[in-house]
Amino acid sequence: MALNLTVDIDKDSGFCFGVVYAIDMAEEILEEDGYLYCLGDIVHNDEEVARLKAKGLRIIDHTVLPTLQNEKVLIRAHGEAPETYRIALENNITLIDASCPVVLKLQNRIKTSFDQDEKILIFGKHGHAEVIGLQGQTNNEALVFQDIAELDDADLPSSFTLYSQTTKSVDKFYAIKEELIRRGYEVKANDTICRQVSNRYEDLGTFARQYDKIVFVSGKKSSNGKVLFEVCQKANPESYFISDPAELEASVFAVGDRIGICGATSTPMWLMKDVKAALEAF
Repeated sequence: MALNLTVDIDKDSGFCFGVVYAIDMAEEILEEDGYLYCLGDIVHNDEEVARLKAKGLRIIDHTVLPTLQNEKVLIRAHGEAPETYRIALENNITLIDASCPVVLKLQNRIKTSFDQDEKILIFGKHGHAEVIGLQGQTNNEALVFQDIAELDDADLPSSFTLYSQTTKSVDKFYAIKEELIRRGYEVKANDTICRQVSNRYEDLGTFARQYDKIVFVSGKKSSNGKVLFEVCQKANPESYFISDPAELEASVFAVGDRIGICGATSTPMWLMKDVKAALEAF
């Protein structure tokens, strides 16, 4: 029996401008040269990475970079630490720098703070590509934490500057700042969170409440995806996280359900359209 689902895609979901910029640059060079190295996954979405790999994108990690000579290497939107630029210079590697302008601005601010001998705390995900690039601006001296509980037993200086990974929650950032001030620290807070991402929180909640069920499409590695999915779930408990149309289960939906599809800033529109087609076929 056909379920006759009504399916809409959130028009504000999909790639942020930083990711669009990086993918456009990659596709242009792939068309010209037939291949291009990229330092780390160009976007935290396996399906989009596979699409670009088929066009000749070669994903490498930091251990491979020093072994390359006279090649082009793409730096993705997350940005890179100074060490990457140093290696490129030594090995005559042409860097195609698609670092997001919001990330670059943050890197510069952190570097300036560090050069002025300020102690730096970064609210961000351990091991995340952007965070590694940010820490690199401080000779890896900045203290990274992803939860305030990590600071309970930390030996912190009495005054410091607080920064945040660009895709973190604004509310959480300010709550952390207030809590640290309450604990008696002198905190200089630099809100460098990307508004294109943070505005999505509010809009997404509004979108999610309009439907019987929400299908949230995102790569499992996307930290932004995790945060945005939580926003959906809060607004609509009938929210389901998938990375691929094959993960959809017809049994979850009822006849005539109104379904909203949305995704992370690393989710390609073509993938959300594939999910819409799969739902409409039920």
